[in-house]
Amino acid sequence: MDSNNSSFGIGIIGCGKISQAYFNGAKLFPFLKIVACADIYSPAAEAQAAANNCQALTVDQLLAHPDIDLVINLTVPAAHVAVSLQILEAGKHVYLEKPLAIDLEGGRNILHIANQRGLRVGCAPDTFLGAGQQTCRKLIDDGAIGRIVAGTAFMLCRGHESWHPNPGFYYLKGGGPVFDMAPYYLTSLVNLLGPVKRVSAITGRSFSERTATCKERTGERLPVEVNTHASASFEFHSGAIITGVFSFDVAAHRHTPVELYGSEGSLQVPDPNTFGGPVKVFKRGDEKGWLDHELTHPYADNTRGIGVADMVQAIQSDRPHRASGELALHVLEVMSALDTSSIEGQHISIQSKPSRPDSSPCGIL
Repeated sequence: MDSNNSSFGIGIIGCGKISQAYFNGAKLFPFLKIVACADIYSPAAEAQAAANNCQALTVDQLLAHPDIDLVINLTVPAAHVAVSLQILEAGKHVYLEKPLAIDLEGGRNILHIANQRGLRVGCAPDTFLGAGQQTCRKLIDDGAIGRIVAGTAFMLCRGHESWHPNPGFYYLKGGGPVFDMAPYYLTSLVNLLGPVKRVSAITGRSFSERTATCKERTGERLPVEVNTHASASFEFHSGAIITGVFSFDVAAHRHTPVELYGSEGSLQVPDPNTFGGPVKVFKRGDEKGWLDHELTHPYADNTRGIGVADMVQAIQSDRPHRASGELALHVLEVMSALDTSSIEGQHISIQSKPSRPDSSPCGIL
């Protein structure tokens, strides 16, 4: 990115565990200036402000601040819509943690209000802008494994109650393996293959209650409102058919995160929840087998917030930003379709069809 761009004022609402990653990421881009942060729990905002050399404000004060142009919304998923609408009504661009909303109506409302006001909406994940994912994008665009015909995507774990200090919301509406973790995988796949055409799935809930084992809430019982295992097939407009399994019910497994199978070979895509590699390529007819491929792009380390940086540069240069609200709404529609397909016992056609995000150049964005 062009570090000579003028400073762009940023505010953060929500000072929980993920916020420090955004503070750290912003420091990599000199044209991003985090002016202030806010949280419903004021001590959290005060602690982050002190640690990151910015102001601790109330939400209302932050939204009224004249030097803040864009607000990063890091609240819990259930608050995403209400807080994002507040940000937009204050005349500021908004960038959200994933998911965009906990239902399609809310997501569509965010984009509708933004369009009415001439403001932009961006949304995590932005890991697809990292070195590993963009290297895979270049390989696919260059035809390294031919036409993609199929693939797999696996996100399997035992849930978050053993390590997260506040794990309860992961099992409420807007949580679960689909809404919490599938955005990384689906956003990666849309970046690599283009939009999804239709979905077929079976979903289920293995336990009605979980017990927290994290040190902050050991022994606390966590009610489970959402399905915690989903097995799905995704047909893309490109013709590729991807099998995906997203689960909080699996103790251990040996699946790789994402593999794509092309007419001329196969590609092992790195974990979409990371920015780096490894990237592995298998060429049909090559006796060498799977080979590591050198990363062709920058940002292999944790660069949470690169989507914000790209969005700011896009605003300043009047081009589309990559981690867009339209992309996030498409992913939200696809995720919502999994339970619908399971309940109705049929394929669900996806109505949204966003443009595939522009690839990043091999140099700085």
